[in-house]
Amino acid sequence: MYLSAKQTSLLAQIMQTMAEPHEEMEIREIMGDLVMQLLGAQYYASFVWQPQAQAFGLPTQINMDPMNLHAYQNHYQFHDPITPLMQRYQVAVRATDVLPMETLKKTEFFNDFLNKDGLYWGVNLYAWHQGQNLGDMRIWRDKRRENFTPDELRLLDMLLPAFVTALARAQRATQPNALPLNTLSQRLTPREQETARLVMLGRSDKEIARELQISITTVRTHLDNAFRKVGVSSRAALVHKLRP
Repeated sequence: MYLSAKQTSLLAQIMQTMAEPHEEMEIREIMGDLVMQLLGAQYYASFVWQPQAQAFGLPTQINMDPMNLHAYQNHYQFHDPITPLMQRYQVAVRATDVLPMETLKKTEFFNDFLNKDGLYWGVNLYAWHQGQNLGDMRIWRDKRRENFTPDELRLLDMLLPAFVTALARAQRATQPNALPLNTLSQRLTPREQETARLVMLGRSDKEIARELQISITTVRTHLDNAFRKVGVSSRAALVHKLRP
């Protein structure tokens, strides 16, 4: 495998970046930018599989229409003929490895979603850790370029361990259950404690609802109960009261 001086420099930059502490979303965004440069790709998207909802969420993208990505979350991911097959792999896999291009081009997914942003040749990489999918990278080129080569797949596979390690580290750092609470928290139910921990991490009501797979109304009920039990009237005061 031949690497240019630029690719060698980008590889070193990627490995250094993955060794540094970053939030989960930052890791996927930084990795996307660097890997696009490394592979000479033009488009990038990344999602995290949500097992409870059986759907991909928490998207980030480069050079893609945010509204098109929103349409993917709401509709096209449920009519996607390639990603469920690609997700089974624990190595880099091309769209054409799971479905011939001529077949893909006949689908709604290609014509109404991929083609809208100019996506043609794609490769995906999934970060699996202890049976959990921590996130992915979806890298695309337009039809004026060539499909990804076996050497480029091997290059992505070389990056995978660092990508997985960085995401796992970030997830542990933001794991709500890892946040200690003081003895006042014993007044709260387990669900109220989970909600309070997410408040301590700066999550909004909408983000808490999505993470706990409950409604925003239920989040606010948990918070109101926690306020009452701890004797406060604001999120900031709740955080202050529950810190050890």
